[in-house]
Amino acid sequence: MTNLFTRIKNTLTADLHEALDHKEKKNPIANLNQYLRQCELETEKVRKLLERQYTLKDEFQREYQQAVELAEKRTYQAKVASKAGETELYQFALAEQQQYTERADRLRTSLEQVNAQLGELERKYEEMKHKVKDMHLRRMELMGRENVTRANLQINQVLDSNSYSDQSYSKFKEIETYLDRLEHQVKSSFYRSTIDARVAQLEKEMKKETIS
Repeated sequence: MTNLFTRIKNTLTADLHEALDHKEKKNPIANLNQYLRQCELETEKVRKLLERQYTLKDEFQREYQQAVELAEKRTYQAKVASKAGETELYQFALAEQQQYTERADRLRTSLEQVNAQLGELERKYEEMKHKVKDMHLRRMELMGRENVTRANLQINQVLDSNSYSDQSYSKFKEIETYLDRLEHQVKSSFYRSTIDARVAQLEKEMKKETIS
């Protein structure tokens, strides 16, 4: 039973792919439109990632600035404690100053990496936007060519095709035959009514002459 369902699924999938391939071959512009929509979606995703990278850069910058300020603060506090002879306070401030300095160094390295990555992302994002724009323009050119080609094809079918000419001639001939038949019926009806009236008039005149 499982194999049967698998074969049915594979058959339906193959039929679907064949239908899609046939549709794409039949209307390549529609396939191009779908591809462009996918490119636009990918470009939008990159834009959102860039926004997140800018936010991350700002966070690194704030953390780095805070670490630098705290390191300078602890350095000053250590000097004050040393002059005051507060050994324990001096050692605590010195340890804090070292931690903040190491943190600032690490954050500065991370910030440099983020800036470099951000620059690379911006460059690639601009390339993507230009590429999508170029594809839009190319699509417009192809659509223009397609419109002209389809229009010329339809024009040629009307002007040059024997089948269209024969059909047109046949249609006109059929209408002409119908009108001829209708006119004949109208004329026959007119003559019929005219003859009846004329004969009736003659009969009346003949009766008058007989009486006279």
